[in-house]
Amino acid sequence: MGKLDERVALVTGASRGIGRAIARALATEGATVVLTARGEAALDDAATEMGALGGEVMAQRADVAEPANVEALFAAAMERFGRLDILVNNAGAFDGGPIDELSVEAWDRVMATNLRAPFLCTQAAMRIMKRQQQGRIINVGSISAQRVRPHSAPYSTSKHGLWGLTQVTALEGREHGITCCCLHPGNVSIERRNTDSPLDAEPMMSVESIAEVALLMASLPPEVEMLEAIVLPHQQLYVGRG
Repeated sequence: MGKLDERVALVTGASRGIGRAIARALATEGATVVLTARGEAALDDAATEMGALGGEVMAQRADVAEPANVEALFAAAMERFGRLDILVNNAGAFDGGPIDELSVEAWDRVMATNLRAPFLCTQAAMRIMKRQQQGRIINVGSISAQRVRPHSAPYSTSKHGLWGLTQVTALEGREHGITCCCLHPGNVSIERRNTDSPLDAEPMMSVESIAEVALLMASLPPEVEMLEAIVLPHQQLYVGRG
């Protein structure tokens, strides 16, 4: 028996990195997983991997920053499975630079992926979960929501906003049996890192380390929520970070 048997989980940004690791952890514990991302080939590869774990898998390509895509995604998931127990808002984007040199396009692109998309998916999930009178939403934030770096205005601002969205969702979901929590990772070794970046000289942790905490959040008793979790490599600067 898995910790998440008979539960349906939808994970955004599920084709690689943290999202794929979280989806794998949920599937390993018996969850039916709905995977979504923008890249079709990588998404199909992730679906094949999850299917090999023995559970039921659905993969649907979507840009979750687009309302019509989100509506179609959640409608398809409900048509197939009839319920939604867990939403993981993981899809993310990064862009940055000195504030006085940032383009509006770069700002809008990060805000769309990191803040509008979680809002749209949370809105769709809340409509389902209110009818069920239960559900859990997990937002993947960042320690940049609490300790910022220079040249990270779009990313850090979006993650601060996601932490605000988490709290409002938790508050509004309380009377409906819906919990919402925010998982703030520190440095994670993922595919999209630029090997020439100074960040690569800093301590890193694996995507599996983050997935383990997400699984804990997802498998808590329904009357319990872990509102916030900060997870980072032991040696990474956090207090005093600049």
